Amino acid sequence: MFEAYITNLGKYNEGELCGEYLKFPTTTEEVKALLSRIGIDGVLYEEFFITDYETEIEGLYDLLGEYESIDELNYLATLLKDLDEYELEKFIGAIDYGEHTGNVQDLINLTQNLDNYIICPNVENEEDLGRFYIDELSALEIPDGLEQYFDYEAYGRDISLNSSGVFSERCEGYVECFNDGFHEHYNGIGDIPDEYKVFAYPDVEKISMQDKLQMYQQMASKPTVTVKLAQNREDR
Repeated sequence: MFEAYITNLGKYNEGELCGEYLKFPTTTEEVKALLSRIGIDGVLYEEFFITDYETEIEGLYDLLGEYESIDELNYLATLLKDLDEYELEKFIGAIDYGEHTGNVQDLINLTQNLDNYIICPNVENEEDLGRFYIDELSALEIPDGLEQYFDYEAYGRDISLNSSGVFSERCEGYVECFNDGFHEHYNGIGDIPDEYKVFAYPDVEKISMQDKLQMYQQMASKPTVTVKLAQNREDR
């Protein structure tokens, strides 16, 4: 559904760009292997950030940030993968609608509330909207012979103002939302089912001997720095 470029934050701060794309949905084994390849071992280098995304879901790129949780991204990707074509179109339309899109938690909830959205397809303007409501939804009956005199644009304008919908170029239609039926099923990482939690550091026993040696050397140097900092505090 999308890819995220995972970057080693520690090495980035040291002037080295070390990262790689991770495809979502993913697995724990794939996460461990990628982290190992970019030098994140859970000891010397623990932190990462995301420097880029790639996705064919229009509008999604701009809603994903640098410090997202891999587990949350995986859960979101899994939910998106389970959507059928029409549901995915509604998700894209909901992105254009602009509500419940502030973070990954919102997006996860959005995938579970798509029944609150409807799309009027091939509706690009107020006249199209008026005709759709009359021709497709039978919202208003026009007497025979008076169709040519009816102001579809004005009627569509009234619908647009009263419904607070939006014209979406991405899904090529008019998107409406019924917010009173929106429910937040997901409240944070603790709500992610275990089978979608994939983040884990590489197994230490699989780290190369050279990397282990470097790890132990750097770990051995840390207590000295701590002592100096403590002495400085006492001097003050």
